[in-house]
Amino acid sequence: MVSKVMINLFIIVMFLCCTTLSTSILVENNEEKTIGLVMNYYKDSCPQAEDIIREQVKLLYKRHKNTAFSWLRNIFHDCAVESCDASLLLDSTRRMMSEKEMDRSFGLRNFRYIETIKEALERECPGVVSCADILVLSARDGIQQLGGPYIPLKTGRRDGRRARAEILEQYLPDHNETMSMVLDRFKAIGIDTKGVVALLGAHSVGRTHCTKLVHRLYPEVDPEINPDHVPHMLKKCYDPIPDPKSVQYVRNDRGTPMILDNNYYRNILDNKGLLIVDHQLANDKRTRPFVTKMAKNQDYFFKEFSRAITILSENNPLTGNKGEIRKQCNLVNKLH
Repeated sequence: MVSKVMINLFIIVMFLCCTTLSTSILVENNEEKTIGLVMNYYKDSCPQAEDIIREQVKLLYKRHKNTAFSWLRNIFHDCAVESCDASLLLDSTRRMMSEKEMDRSFGLRNFRYIETIKEALERECPGVVSCADILVLSARDGIQQLGGPYIPLKTGRRDGRRARAEILEQYLPDHNETMSMVLDRFKAIGIDTKGVVALLGAHSVGRTHCTKLVHRLYPEVDPEINPDHVPHMLKKCYDPIPDPKSVQYVRNDRGTPMILDNNYYRNILDNKGLLIVDHQLANDKRTRPFVTKMAKNQDYFFKEFSRAITILSENNPLTGNKGEIRKQCNLVNKLH
């Protein structure tokens, strides 16, 4: 009788142990599948990954200064549209339109240099580093090249398998939209009002194509533009109907056009903003206090800019076993 009781107890204990072990394995597997972004994700699988990206960004910037503007704009155009998964980089196919070909993407360029960075990583660690992480880290390092702050960003993103051209306009605000619409678009991904003001500080560098400006110059000059700034704008945008393929543009900031700084805020407070959204930012009662503070304090601008870029970079990424690691950034693997 005693031996029967002992045997039954043994069976129950073994059953509980096995059940606990199975549950533990299941939890571990689920954690592996749902693991999020982390700092230095590639420390074991490709220890040199971030150094390679940084060096490539420096080399490319040395040869082509405008690459840094592209890296900065890329992170906004990719991560703000539903997921930070390098969907922006995909080319059109018979079944899918590329985001790069949409009107909201007008002026985006230098995508071939993303491939240059990808090729350097593939030589070191084939099939390991995602294009989504390359896009984010090149933006981080490009910001530094422009004199901006160093922003520690997490990695571990995987690449999406489809472009989102058909929904682009639902996510990316247009430069002519109301400030309420712009604030709502960013709020949907967790960026508050001062974060929006900081992000638009990216207009401190780069240029605006005349096709986006002529409605403020022709047939009559917008009276809100500082009269001292108008002759320069008219000189650069001399054609009321510019050819979209021509390279006619105005520098966003004539004072420090190659430096990411708070001069942008001083300019827009002086009515020298090029786009409607710049003018609204300086005059809307919800945003003006932050514009004024950032115009006076560059450290405050950098702090809020870093925070906003971090939130943007972590917008709904694909991680774990979702998506793929593309072999080539402009094609999904099944087409490679």
